[in-house]
Amino acid sequence: MYGFGAAAHIVAQVARHQGREIFAFTRRGDLAAQEFARSLGAVWAGSADDTPPAPLDAAIIFAPVGDLVPAALRVLRKGGVVVCGGIHMSDIPAFPYRDLWHERTIRSVANLTRQDGREFLDLAPRVPVRTATETFPLEHANEALDRLRHGRLTEAAVLLLE
Repeated sequence: MYGFGAAAHIVAQVARHQGREIFAFTRRGDLAAQEFARSLGAVWAGSADDTPPAPLDAAIIFAPVGDLVPAALRVLRKGGVVVCGGIHMSDIPAFPYRDLWHERTIRSVANLTRQDGREFLDLAPRVPVRTATETFPLEHANEALDRLRHGRLTEAAVLLLE
């Protein structure tokens, strides 16, 4: 998982429940996010430019950073899949064909369906999924966005309307 924040910390719990190994990639030096990932069962956590201890079956990119796509391709096993899971992503830079070679695939996820939501809501209490949040008064929304953009927010930001 590239970008270990609000969405990844939920997906990691479900993946661990399913018996999968989690490898978490964060911004260089984001030791808090790496420790957070380990606390949720990641077997390895490091920087996005580090090489994990074993080739990966798949990589989910939550961070909106196109440069992560070729980086993720390079650590996949043959036949592995890179999933771009964000709503937005910066441009993906050109990369050598050898990084895609061996039947590696790049996918995007545009939307979840109502059925996806029902299945998740049925599964969540059995995992059980626990969310980590940090609250902000509505008038501090810009601070929350700034912290998120600069990697200074590990939990999901929640705006309070009171």
